[in-house]
Amino acid sequence: MMKQPVLYIVVPCYNEEEVLPRTSGLFLDEIRELSGRGKISPDSRVLFVDDGSRDGTWRIICDLAARDEHYLGIRQSRNRGHQNAVFAGLMEAKDSCDISISIDCDGQDDIHAMEAMVDAYHDGCEIVYGVRTSRATDTAFKRLSAESFYKLLRFMGVDVVYNHADYRLMSRRALEELAKFREVNLYLRGMAPLIGFKSTSVGYERHERLAGKSHYPLGKMLALAFDGISSMSIKPMRMIAGAGVFFFLLSLIGIVWSVATALCGHAVPGWASTACIVLLMGGIQSLFMGVIGEYVGKIYLEVKDRPRYIISEKTPRSSGQMEGKNGH
Repeated sequence: MMKQPVLYIVVPCYNEEEVLPRTSGLFLDEIRELSGRGKISPDSRVLFVDDGSRDGTWRIICDLAARDEHYLGIRQSRNRGHQNAVFAGLMEAKDSCDISISIDCDGQDDIHAMEAMVDAYHDGCEIVYGVRTSRATDTAFKRLSAESFYKLLRFMGVDVVYNHADYRLMSRRALEELAKFREVNLYLRGMAPLIGFKSTSVGYERHERLAGKSHYPLGKMLALAFDGISSMSIKPMRMIAGAGVFFFLLSLIGIVWSVATALCGHAVPGWASTACIVLLMGGIQSLFMGVIGEYVGKIYLEVKDRPRYIISEKTPRSSGQMEGKNGH
């Protein structure tokens, strides 16, 4: 009889004291259901990652862990962002699980899609992406911006799965390969496809948040979008180089035209045309320097090789079931 895989559900949390008491039971119910059907091991666990919450999230996680052995918790020393929290949970679970599923704790992602993910793993897939089948719950603006974002990423040469966020299954083998990626600027949606093992997608309906407010406003979404582009693609730099060549050739034409006009005696002094050209070129140069500066800044952070996460606390059972690792 084939050994049942140990599943770790990795759940990043940031100020989720309102929704966590409701969704924690759903995660546990799913583990018990899948275990009862013989698809996963009874030793499977729910691993909460507190991303430096300022409310009672960590207290709730500790209470859950004390009440049931299936709950584990780790706490980051400070808020490091969603991608770092997911990565921390995956790396902490890597040596204790056979498969992991990362999912947000707000209840929007359909928990029951995990069964289809596990089935795909049993069929030989090392990575299974949860993909939204529709965006009916989104506003028109969010729907348009999200679809534009995925199209922009693909145009920039980033290999991403359309309508996939961070709801995915990864085998231990895939996690071990992910651990070899050393970059500090994490964009897991783009990193997972780079691993290259057999993969598939599972469709699901996304629901309304069960409680609390979203911690991903427009500003954070835009920052994530730019991180995705700048971390996974150098195409913007190539576009800047191409634009630079174009404007250089344009300037040569302008110089030839100016000299020819002066030699013919038709030059008419005027400040408007000069000001327009200066402002245009100045604006373009500022934009280009800004994009280049972002890449230089990322290189600066990568060279420092600072730890991508630091765990400050663990629930008692977590220390016994997972090896203590800080900073990967």
